[in-house]
Amino acid sequence: MKIALYVHCFFPRHFYGTEAYTLALAKELARLGHEPIVVSATFAGEPSQQNVIEDYVYEGVRVVSIDKNLFPNRSVRDTYEQPALRHLHERLLRKLQPDVIHICHLISHTTAILDVSRQMNIPTFATLTDFFGFCYNNVLENAEGALCDGPDATRANCIACFLKLAGARANAEFIAKLGGHPLLRPSVSRSLARLGRREQDPFMVSNFAPNDILLRPEILRHAMETYREAIAPTLFLKRAYERNKFPAPLRISHFGIEIDRSPKPPRPESGKARLGFIGQLFRHKGAHLLLDALRACGRANLSLAIWGPQDQDPAYYAGLRRQAEGLPAKFCGVLPRTELATAFANLDYLVIPSTWYENSPLILLQALATHTPVVVSDVLGMTEFVENGVNGFHFKRGDLGSLAAILQKIADDPDMASRMSVATSYERVPADMARDILALYAEHGLLTPVVAKY
Repeated sequence: MKIALYVHCFFPRHFYGTEAYTLALAKELARLGHEPIVVSATFAGEPSQQNVIEDYVYEGVRVVSIDKNLFPNRSVRDTYEQPALRHLHERLLRKLQPDVIHICHLISHTTAILDVSRQMNIPTFATLTDFFGFCYNNVLENAEGALCDGPDATRANCIACFLKLAGARANAEFIAKLGGHPLLRPSVSRSLARLGRREQDPFMVSNFAPNDILLRPEILRHAMETYREAIAPTLFLKRAYERNKFPAPLRISHFGIEIDRSPKPPRPESGKARLGFIGQLFRHKGAHLLLDALRACGRANLSLAIWGPQDQDPAYYAGLRRQAEGLPAKFCGVLPRTELATAFANLDYLVIPSTWYENSPLILLQALATHTPVVVSDVLGMTEFVENGVNGFHFKRGDLGSLAAILQKIADDPDMASRMSVATSYERVPADMARDILALYAEHGLLTPVVAKY
């Protein structure tokens, strides 16, 4: 079976959770006798491709990449519905002739790929890895920093998120900064939501059409009716989509992890505890909170290693470096996948202080698989994998005192890391999730399940 796996970006330039999931899935599908093809994109603003569509091979997986520099987002609507891509998707699909399309992320491809797959009658499925399908900012966090349930009836809360992001840009116009001001944002959002209801001759302000945000949930929901069924990696994500009227059946399939699961080596210094942060250095990932907590906990026997790129948000990264002055913290750059197991072997705890609803981030599962206890924000999507006090700890999301108290507990009983490590594991491997997907296809009459031979 030929399976087209659509993802917003891919290796080698992009290498985080959804990309890693797609790569692992492609490899396992190939091992099980199928023909996976990853369809990805070069983001607008990245170095242009020589051709609008280019082929390359990454770790034995065929990748087809679309150059989005030729299709930049000129409006909010372009970020989720870009009709100009339909012809390109149709031409590509007629060339690839896949038996199945599996969407791993819609960004870059937009609803255009679903319009074309419906028109061409190609069975289409999805794995949902974040909240793009109903949340404007993808992280399900409102403009005030609180966790969100999704678009409200007027979409004013989604417009508030837009204003916050637009007003914070370095090149933002005065009117955008004004509308994004925390004191004015609620009333401006409500007003724009009312004005944005005009579909004929939509209201515009500073090249922004509020109607683009008002229509977003319905346009995406209608497009996602194309899915025969979709997979969610956590119970929380499944319920969040169901609450927001996801139009297709949903089932849970936890991610599988390929990593060295050898027991932890003996800890070099029993009186010290080594903490780690591994991930993207954006504010919603919470590295700043971890540094503040390290300072506030007042313990000298803790150390922190931070892995992450310095160029994702240079201003935020510079702020982290300032925060870290005088602390036992070091910045280690990007951690290659091939060095993950070694890094975990030299950590006592991984800390994931995210302020948004994470969805079983792969780094969490990799830590558990390497017997590394984890300290996580008490947000669903992580806590369903972490038993408080057994294989890690939960702290109150965004709460400096709560995180500092846990760091104090870790510092005051450094040998606890070894005891918790014995109780920490994660057994699922990529072959498990590939078999789940093939079973899904089989239930829809598309193939007879294949059993892997290892």
